[in-house]
Amino acid sequence: MPKGYIIGHITVNDPEAYKEYIARDTPILESYGAKFIVRGGQSQTPEGETQNRHVIIEFPDYETAQRAYNDPAYQEVAEIRRRTATSTIILVEGA
Repeated sequence: MPKGYIIGHITVNDPEAYKEYIARDTPILESYGAKFIVRGGQSQTPEGETQNRHVIIEFPDYETAQRAYNDPAYQEVAEIRRRTATSTIILVEGA
């Protein structure tokens, strides 16, 4: 069965407040079997436009990634991200 992924492209506008999002989202997502593949770090964008922070979270399957994202507890915490950052969040099934 293919893995599922949540991919985030994020520009943090309030780094201090964003720390709360990271602290609170991690245990929720990990309860769904999340494995953080990429979480920040150096990056380049040789083509196109994007945000300056990238996150790739792997889940056992696509349905689990959907359930994690739609979890009411996660959505509550996601409001912190929405207030403190500009982001594009993508759910995708792996190959």
